[in-house]
Amino acid sequence: MRINWNGVYPAVTTKFTPNDTLDLPSFGANLDAQVQAGVSGIIIGGSLGEASTLAIEEKETLLKYAAERTGLPTLMNIAEGTTKEAIRQATLASKWGARGLMLLPPMRYKSDHRETVTFFKTVAQSTELPILIYNNPVDYKIEVTLEMFDELLELPNIEAVKESTRDITNVTRLINRFGERLKILTGVDPIATEALIMGAHGWVAGLVCAFPAETVAIYRLVKAGRTEEALEIHRWFLPLLELDIHPKLVQYIKLAEAETGLGTEYVRAPRLTLVGKERDHILGIIREGIATRPALPEYLSLAV
Repeated sequence: MRINWNGVYPAVTTKFTPNDTLDLPSFGANLDAQVQAGVSGIIIGGSLGEASTLAIEEKETLLKYAAERTGLPTLMNIAEGTTKEAIRQATLASKWGARGLMLLPPMRYKSDHRETVTFFKTVAQSTELPILIYNNPVDYKIEVTLEMFDELLELPNIEAVKESTRDITNVTRLINRFGERLKILTGVDPIATEALIMGAHGWVAGLVCAFPAETVAIYRLVKAGRTEEALEIHRWFLPLLELDIHPKLVQYIKLAEAETGLGTEYVRAPRLTLVGKERDHILGIIREGIATRPALPEYLSLAV
């Protein structure tokens, strides 16, 4: 199934058992909820998926399981420190049935313009899979600039950007420069509604893991021109969406999944589950959101 980059793409969490093995039953239950809510694809092994802690064999298991269970386009995230390893994982992802890649700049080394472009191009030239470039200079310290995209878009399989600069005006800059050649997926939950209104094509979402229907409803309402209804949901959702921009987003969102019955709190070390006042504070935000959860309009049949 070809990716068209429209819709909501959950960057799903990786579910673990208390013994630190993959919890596929819990993972599967969450995937079922995403499909039922109307997401457009699944992203495996992103930052929220605890990518840096996963063995390559676990990535294979998760990718194959998600693709088979959902029938949706499934992407694998690549966040590696060497070009050689990024190419190896791109090759493996294709072999395992991935329909696309989310590709980060080199990890642990702050590459300059030439090095960043060369890295992305070299990986892209090693595969026929469509590529979503992840642009998150806030967390990863490398910005993929408009000038870099001028060069990157020479390659046809570099198709989209996960726009996570947290500068809402960058959506317009990208549209003005590249039009429909570069699909834009907003990647920062608290400003995703604004980005969609400004013309972003899709949403790589985090809180969707715990609140799938509300996330997809916002997307589809905006694209159907029913902005006021989308904003009403967004205003309720904002305290929860802000959990996505904290260094402990994994623990926060997994706690939300546990509270909504879509997962557990288990994380992989060196992360630890929340305790004490911090846990109580985050739990209060989550439980307030659940207690005031809005009734959603019928959104799946909207023409978008």
